Amino acid sequence: MNTDSLWAAFAPIPPERNPHVAAARDHLDRWVTEQGVVLRPLARERFTAADFGWFAAVTHPSADETGLCLIADWFAWLFLLDDQLDDGLLGRDPGRTGELLAMMFDVLRGTPPPPDAPALVGALADLWRRTAEPAGAAWRQRFVDHVIAGGMAAGWEADNRARGVVPDEQTYVERRRHTGAIYVCLDLVEVVGVGEVPGAAYADERFERALRAACDVVCWTNDLYSHDKETSLGECHNLVAVVRHGRGLSVAGALDLVTERVVERVADYLRFERAAVEVGGPEVAGCLAGMRSWMRGNLDWSARTRRYRDAAVGSYVESELVGRRP
Repeated sequence: MNTDSLWAAFAPIPPERNPHVAAARDHLDRWVTEQGVVLRPLARERFTAADFGWFAAVTHPSADETGLCLIADWFAWLFLLDDQLDDGLLGRDPGRTGELLAMMFDVLRGTPPPPDAPALVGALADLWRRTAEPAGAAWRQRFVDHVIAGGMAAGWEADNRARGVVPDEQTYVERRRHTGAIYVCLDLVEVVGVGEVPGAAYADERFERALRAACDVVCWTNDLYSHDKETSLGECHNLVAVVRHGRGLSVAGALDLVTERVVERVADYLRFERAAVEVGGPEVAGCLAGMRSWMRGNLDWSARTRRYRDAAVGSYVESELVGRRP
């Protein structure tokens, strides 16, 4: 892919990093141990190399230390779940996927997990308690709706894998915003410092267009950097793989096309942002700044992390995390 054009497109968004990065790394190391969501040495090695504390720091440069630690925990949880769905056996079993997601939805609706709940469900209960308590009712409902939409999209992917279906491009683009949990992640921007965007402002078409563009930039950038790792596992839910299959392109041609689309979508965002600012209010301005940080931080982390370059395949996925505890 043409990395020069990709990086040039992001030039109007300078990189930033939160000064509490070391605290976030230390906290995250303790949290995953306490929650029992990283167990074996190989999984720990891969988890540490991904550096989710640094990822939180470059996507949330203005969060305070407590907020940054919460974001780092959410990132770890989301990526551990993503590994189970994309790289493990769970994501090829629609029935088991549905059962796990149902338990997670119950937690978000206020039902405490049972003592034998899978480790990822117990960790979600801890995250949700820390996130929901200071948040308003409208934000909580929006966040839960976004998590449920992400769960439904994950079930769609699992069904595709079970049936050997490669999705069409338009459907993939729509579902990708949810499978990537980026709506969920951008919701979190509001609770770690910028304040909750009022409902009318969130529903304004000017704000929605900027939000959709930011989601696409983040998800498609991820698809570019994760393509080699995902295709080595036979994963087809990647925009590069989808356009290659649908348009009959070579790998190089598909990478170039997706890179061009990311470049165009960054330009779309910068144009839409100018209109979205007119919606008004400090919360809208703060959320738009968060979108900028997310797009740029995601690029910087994706290019730096070992998550998409490690040779280990499958053996780091710990099935114990999604099974009932004894």
